[in-house]
Amino acid sequence: MNNDEAIGLAVRYFLLVVFGFALVYGRFFDVMFSPLTYWPAVGALNLFYDNVTTLPGNIVSYADVYARIIPACVAGAAYYLLLILNLTTPMKIARRVWSILFLMVVFLVLNIVRIIVFAGIATGGGNFFDAAHMMMWYFGSTVMVVLIWFLAVALFKIKGIPVYSDMKELYLDAVSSQKKKR
Repeated sequence: MNNDEAIGLAVRYFLLVVFGFALVYGRFFDVMFSPLTYWPAVGALNLFYDNVTTLPGNIVSYADVYARIIPACVAGAAYYLLLILNLTTPMKIARRVWSILFLMVVFLVLNIVRIIVFAGIATGGGNFFDAAHMMMWYFGSTVMVVLIWFLAVALFKIKGIPVYSDMKELYLDAVSSQKKKR
């Protein structure tokens, strides 16, 4: 590993720590993606329902339903997981930038679609909404993140494996360095 590669590796993992603190202490992803999630969802609800009303606190009223878009709906942790997968995988900077943009936009669009689907289910009320919502909460979101990552890997021809490729490179460099010292 040359000096530029080593610096790039250190910067990538440093950024993960910075974004991790920003996620935990500053709710970076929630603050950034809340309006990008809320307003398109409200706009889409306007296409399907009459008298859609927005209320303070990210609450939307439609079809006798009141729904709040909370930070869990925005899924800041999912954006961070996608960023972790990207930044822990070695790749050229242009590919990294485009793949991060792709990951964030695709997740945002799918998340808005998810919110619209659940808004429709909520108008029916009952236990089905609660069961579907919990299923999506526990399993669907993880599956969605993994599928988006695999799609990015295929589209951007990403060859590395998150974390493993970096650790393998560091290990091989350490072994090579030890052999040179003998």
